[in-house]
Amino acid sequence: MSGQTPEHLRYTREHEWVEITAEGRARFGITDHAQDALGDIVFVTLPNVGAQVVAGQPCGEVESTKSVSDIYAPVTGTITSRNNAAETSPETLNSDPYGDGWLAEIDISDVATIDLLLDASGYLASLEG
Repeated sequence: MSGQTPEHLRYTREHEWVEITAEGRARFGITDHAQDALGDIVFVTLPNVGAQVVAGQPCGEVESTKSVSDIYAPVTGTITSRNNAAETSPETLNSDPYGDGWLAEIDISDVATIDLLLDASGYLASLEG
């Protein structure tokens, strides 16, 4: 799966992807680039439902056989759901980072934070820079 950067998603410089759902929430996870750099993911800590998160601030952790990395909130708002399967089967973040490996959904309270996200070409350019 290495090298995928879906065009319909938005991205952060910290290697999270964001999909705005039909309900207007931000579903997010880590990018293919991030999971590839981390290696085999063995543990995930997700934010709790109801937690207030701020764009660019840590809200969880991903542990791999190589290191522990923070998960950063891509937008500001309240966690409305979390993918508990990502915690029980963290390897899903490696095998399907843009699908079953999603992490959580945020009810966006500051829509201006959406405008700070990168499109696919901007994200790819940030990897080269």
